[in-house]
Amino acid sequence: MPPLLGPAPDNPHPKEGFPRVCFIKNTISNPNIVVGDYTYYDDPEDAENFERNVLYHYPFIGDKLVIGKFCAIAQGVRFIMNGANHKSSGFSTYPFGIFGQGWEAAIPGPGDLPYKGDTVVGNDVWLGLESLIMPGVRIGDGAVVAARSVVVRRVPPYAVVGGNPAQVLYTRFPRHVVKALRELAWWNWDIGKITRNLPAIVSADLDALRNAR
Repeated sequence: MPPLLGPAPDNPHPKEGFPRVCFIKNTISNPNIVVGDYTYYDDPEDAENFERNVLYHYPFIGDKLVIGKFCAIAQGVRFIMNGANHKSSGFSTYPFGIFGQGWEAAIPGPGDLPYKGDTVVGNDVWLGLESLIMPGVRIGDGAVVAARSVVVRRVPPYAVVGGNPAQVLYTRFPRHVVKALRELAWWNWDIGKITRNLPAIVSADLDALRNAR
């Protein structure tokens, strides 16, 4: 009998009879959204349609949403992309220019609109219920975002953040452990090695993870 290698990453619904959980890499059509293997979205209302939660993501802007491997994304998590930004250097933030019909003179010029860059979520990140991720935010590997948090700035690896705006509540492990975990990067191991070493991955035994074969 061949060894068990876990659920197939190319199966959108790996948990039989439980369609609310979806490996969303298989359902993304937007080339500016990149999702790693085994990252799932949990939603009883059409889990395959994760893209509806990526807002103001206009192709002409070109910003990307990049989400790593083995992330857990809870129901209602939303990403605000750079297309939501209005020019704020003048007296009014109203987007007159988009309506045309004599208001074209107010169309922002190149560089007038704030641009925060790509939004990047690392590997093994847990995004809690209805959390909101703002444009250009980078969330480090192993981080946890509490439910209904509004993330407006960088989240360090293995930090737990919460609130509006989200603040670091604590770091899950000491600095030397975080450094070692990022160097080991178990999420990049082949799936056979991951499956064989699940007890080490879900424990807090760094030596066991280092000795994984």
